[in-house]
Amino acid sequence: MKLRIGNGIDFHRLIKGRPFFLGGVLIPCAFGPEAHSDGDVLLHAICDALLGALSLGDIGLHFPNSDPKYKNIDSKILLSETNNLILNNGYKINNIDTTVCLENPKIKPYTIAMQQAIASVLNISVNNISIKATTTEKLGFIGRQEGVMATATCLLITNDTIYGN
Repeated sequence: MKLRIGNGIDFHRLIKGRPFFLGGVLIPCAFGPEAHSDGDVLLHAICDALLGALSLGDIGLHFPNSDPKYKNIDSKILLSETNNLILNNGYKINNIDTTVCLENPKIKPYTIAMQQAIASVLNISVNNISIKATTTEKLGFIGRQEGVMATATCLLITNDTIYGN
C-alpha cells in the first residue's frame, strides 16, 4: 500500500455584490470572493492538497486564471477534474481535513451540505470529509472581513487498496 499526504491553502479578497460559494454551497451573504472562477476557497484548497500529494503542481497550473474558459467556472468542476487526475495516477482519496478561516458568515449551518457536495463530486463518504471553521478574533484582513482563507490536508492511498472504509 502506498500513502501520499498533501496540503493546500487558498485566500480570496471579499467584495460586495459577489455570490459566496464555499464547499460547493451558495451561502447567503452580502459579499463574496473576488476571483476569476467562482472563488470557492475551500474547494481550491482541497484541489491544491490533492495535486500536492502527487506532486502534480497546483490549481493555477491546471486551471490558470489567464484562461477564459475558467472565467466564473463552478469550482466543483475543477474539483472533479482534479479527482480524475488522482484516479488516473492510481490513487484514491482516503480522507480530507479542512479548516475555513473567516469572521462572517458563520458556516456551521452549512457544513453538512458542504460535506455532501464535496462527497458527491469526489464519490467518497461524507464521513471522510472534515470541515472546521475558525475566526482570527478580529485580527488582520480576515478579522476585518476583507478576506477568507481555507486549508486542506488529504491522505491518498493506492487505488487498489481497501482502507479506511
